[in-house]
Amino acid sequence: MPPRAAAKAATAKAKVAPKKTSKASKAATPIVEAESNDSEADDIPATKAAAPKKAAAVQKTAAPTKAAAAPKKAAVAKKPAAPKKTPATKKSPKKATATSSDKENEDAVKPKANSKRKRAAVEEEEEADQESPEEATPPPAKKVRKTASPKAKKPAPEPKARRQLKAINEPPTTVLDVYVFGAGENGELGLGADKDDGKRPVDVKRPRINHNLKGKGVVQIGCGGMHAVALTNDNKILTWGVNDNCALGRNTKWEGGLRDVDAEEDDSDDDESGLNPLESTPGEVDMSEVEDNTTFVQVVGSDSASFALTSEGKVYGWGTFRASDGILGFTDQSHEQKRPMLLPDLKKIKQLATGTNHVLALDDKGKIFAWGDGAQNQLARKVFEREILQSLRPVGIGNLPVRGAKPVKIACGSYHSFVLDSEGRVYGWGLNQYGQTGHRIDPDDEESKMQLKPKLVETLAEYKVVDIAGGEHHSVACTEDGKLLTFGRVEGHLLGLDDDVYSDDNTVFEEKNGEKLPHSLYKPIPFEDIPPVASVAVGVDNSFAVTEDGQVYSWGFSVGFQTGQGQTDDVEEPTLIDNTAIRGKKIIFAGSGGPYSVLASAAEEEA
Repeated sequence: MPPRAAAKAATAKAKVAPKKTSKASKAATPIVEAESNDSEADDIPATKAAAPKKAAAVQKTAAPTKAAAAPKKAAVAKKPAAPKKTPATKKSPKKATATSSDKENEDAVKPKANSKRKRAAVEEEEEADQESPEEATPPPAKKVRKTASPKAKKPAPEPKARRQLKAINEPPTTVLDVYVFGAGENGELGLGADKDDGKRPVDVKRPRINHNLKGKGVVQIGCGGMHAVALTNDNKILTWGVNDNCALGRNTKWEGGLRDVDAEEDDSDDDESGLNPLESTPGEVDMSEVEDNTTFVQVVGSDSASFALTSEGKVYGWGTFRASDGILGFTDQSHEQKRPMLLPDLKKIKQLATGTNHVLALDDKGKIFAWGDGAQNQLARKVFEREILQSLRPVGIGNLPVRGAKPVKIACGSYHSFVLDSEGRVYGWGLNQYGQTGHRIDPDDEESKMQLKPKLVETLAEYKVVDIAGGEHHSVACTEDGKLLTFGRVEGHLLGLDDDVYSDDNTVFEEKNGEKLPHSLYKPIPFEDIPPVASVAVGVDNSFAVTEDGQVYSWGFSVGFQTGQGQTDDVEEPTLIDNTAIRGKKIIFAGSGGPYSVLASAAEEEA
């Protein structure tokens, strides 16, 4: 789970192919040249040799475009092109014979001489012909120059419908009433920025119903370090809390937030919380890069990232991973991911689980993938500094050490990981300096403080474990018959046990200032005075046990009211959470981040 000190650092446009010049356009280009040549021919009558060549050229050029260049002026005489019929001369209505044509062509040669007087005479004769319409034969009709019709644009093909894969996961359907408590100084309670019914949205000591989620149809919740994620029954994903590293998957830029401290003086009743309302109020994640017809079934949060599983077993994610020296990145190509992106290496996934900065995924064949920060071996593989970005790619962790073991559930602590198999056996690996993986450590042996590969937790072998969760330095589990088990760091009342239960048979001791003190519990001791437990949840250093009858017990670190007990002192042993908000409700979910926690019951209309 994310550390308490979690830093507040937490469409594509369609390409258009360049237009190719159509064949029609290419063919149309010489027409302009032919027209230009014809214009010159009209101004200066062609010679015998030139006339037929130009006519042929025009026809040859015009053929592909079905266009003919028409003379702008009526020529005095024109030799017909071989395949065409020449219009009759002005004085003769009959078709020109070969003899008359020759004579006309001989006459046509005469104006070729550059004699202004002869040229003028010819023009006067033409004008006279135009003034006697009854004698004149109408000039050849100008042919309309046809341009190549542009090819009709084909409508852009509609994008092919995404091939629907077979659904392998079903979304939850029970609508929840959500209760929150904790410090809330960064909007992680989702209560907004203003008072509601006279109550401030911060320092919520005991469970309070989240009015912003009432009626939203929330069916599942994931707790990150300082943000939370919720899935609704109409397939929306809502987020709230710290968005410093895009963990909310939406824009929360706000121009407000600067407060005049001097002007406030001693007004402790100020309605202003200073919270960003866009972060502290649940809002919908930007789905602009999510495939159509996607149905979500699970959401989870890490310290500065969020992930969502689909019915088809695909995984989307956004935000970033952090390492000890700052931002590690989201993928090897993306520093911070602002909105959900598909993780292509993951297919047919059935479950997701998150630690502070790492993620596990379990597929339908029982294969487990891990990615994120792997500095403490929580990815079950060595991560070298020179190729550290490779840790951001999901990679299988390999087979479990017990032959034939079938993984059915995955879970994470802050820097360690767990797998449960179908027989209720537990396998743990990762950071182990307090035995939080379930493996006994030797305080003087550094190698025992890191477990590289999944290893069977032998001290849990006598139990059939059905649920398990991890914090930063401790872990909690429950068994098929409802027993509650804790192991790991003793200090800080993380395990909820009396000091007199620790012995050399179950505990590693250490010397401090000449005194022998319990260091870590490696052999769990079942609690005797708690009703049968159905599920467990762990924050950084606080824990919850949800009983089969829907009651909730909490214990551990409580400085930010994250235990829901209304106190800032440590809660030394599992204690029933009881206040008016949840009294009589059957709680079916508990979750915890850093300085906040969440409970949920079936909504009243669903109960």
